[in-house]
Amino acid sequence: MAIQSLLFTKLLSANAQLGHRVASHHFKIYTCGSRNGMTILDSDKTLISMRNALHFIGSLINQKGFFFLLQAKDVFLSQIMDEMVGSMKDSQWKIGASLTHSSASKKIIRLRKNKMQLGLNQKPDCVLILDGDRKASIIREADRSRIPIVSIVDSTTPFDSYHKITYPIPANNSTLFAYTFANLITKVSQERTAALLGKKTTVQIDISDSNSHKGNKDREKSEDAHVAGSSTPIMDGNP
Repeated sequence: MAIQSLLFTKLLSANAQLGHRVASHHFKIYTCGSRNGMTILDSDKTLISMRNALHFIGSLINQKGFFFLLQAKDVFLSQIMDEMVGSMKDSQWKIGASLTHSSASKKIIRLRKNKMQLGLNQKPDCVLILDGDRKASIIREADRSRIPIVSIVDSTTPFDSYHKITYPIPANNSTLFAYTFANLITKVSQERTAALLGKKTTVQIDISDSNSHKGNKDREKSEDAHVAGSSTPIMDGNP
């Protein structure tokens, strides 16, 4: 309950409840009104959506699932790529026939010849999108390939993309909120990895501000060091 309260505060500080404009009809289930032409999102529904998405991601980690993480902002992407085992950057798997390869260009065909090296021989179990803007092509491909999609959605997300997303997370898709969600994914990955290795380790979700009490920082560093020292890769891209 305390963690949920702190996370709620973190969402407010990230302005996750503020949409960019008055929402379309399909998005109004996540809103609680509007002000000055700006949509006000229901933070409780954002929390519920995040919990469901993180539970799904955790279950895939338990099954040694393979993730395709669509690059959005390098600031937080590099951190997740370091922590999440069995994921791939979209710099390796290009948007545009990236999942089906049905209309691949000559460049992509050359990449397919080296697919064992790049890990392109396996269809991902989940597509993670931390910035849903202008990602309609990859959402369309994932939906056509029946791959579950976890994505942040905003009041500007068109219905054509929204209804294809398996686990939509309603929030202002700012860098700050995306970093918050990315950090939660990292912590879930660490916790599930430790559990699979039989380690009785509980990784606390880092939702504290940068000016948090020094004791909290020391405790988190100690827990992260324990996990880093005890974990080994569990997902190599093969089922």
